[in-house]
Amino acid sequence: MNSSFFFINKTRYFLFFLFIIFFVSCTPQKLPVKELPVQRNGVQIASVKAEIAKNDEEKSQGLMHRKKLDDGEGMLFIYNRDQILSFWMKNTLIPLSIAFIASDGRIIDIKDMYPHDENPVISSRSLRYALEVPQGWFARTGITAGDIVIINNID
Repeated sequence: MNSSFFFINKTRYFLFFLFIIFFVSCTPQKLPVKELPVQRNGVQIASVKAEIAKNDEEKSQGLMHRKKLDDGEGMLFIYNRDQILSFWMKNTLIPLSIAFIASDGRIIDIKDMYPHDENPVISSRSLRYALEVPQGWFARTGITAGDIVIINNID
């Protein structure tokens, strides 16, 4: 066999390896999941299985590139201190609703967000958490501003 045969095979393997690395790096990675009960007047009215985004990289990635998100699933974004929160839908393929949540778990605002919309959706005041779910999930479960998301043992 000649050296060009080995070169072609090595090149094919190398390109295949690069393709695999690229594919894996572009595949959305799921984060740790916690069950978050939602209460009204001390009674649980719903719960959501939320991926927990704590660091800057996880929060920046968010739900980008996901092709689906089932009802009852979502992502909780955790911030170290209360602040005005701002989200956009760049590279996000599915419509979402977002609840802006105070440090005590009280839902302050619920807003809808639309795929690929780069206009910011901003909390009405400084808050600690944001919870994204499939668009309309809060309404379908009867969750409204004032309800409490039980956020325990996240750290």
